[in-house]
Order: sequence, then structure tokens, then C-alpha cells
Amino acid sequence: MLMSIPVEPKKRGRPATGRDPLVGFRAPPDLLAQLEAYGEREGLKRSEAIRRLVEEALKAKRS
Repeated sequence: MLMSIPVEPKKRGRPATGRDPLVGFRAPPDLLAQLEAYGEREGLKRSEAIRRLVEEALKAKRS
């Protein structure tokens, strides 16, 4: 008697790219320009520049 070959079911959807959730927000063009300028000065991409600025603001608020 022939046995069937075990097959793992396929995973659905796009694979996860990271563990942190995506947070989006709307910003006016002048604020985006300021973020870009900050990122260029610090050698950061826009997302990392936003993360750093938020972290700095939260630290300053605690102090």
C-alpha cells in the first residue's frame, strides 16, 4: 500500500520584517525638511532620526 508524503502547510502572508510595530504619522513639508536636515547632519535615515528625537524628548521630559 502506498503512503502519502507528509507536506507542511504554507505560511500565508508576507514574512515579518522585524519585531517592532510600524507607527506612522502625518507631518507638514516644513517639519519633514527639518527632519531630513537633522538626519543628514547626524548621518541618519529619516526613521532613525525620528526615533532619536522622540527618545531625546522623552528623556528630557523625565528630567
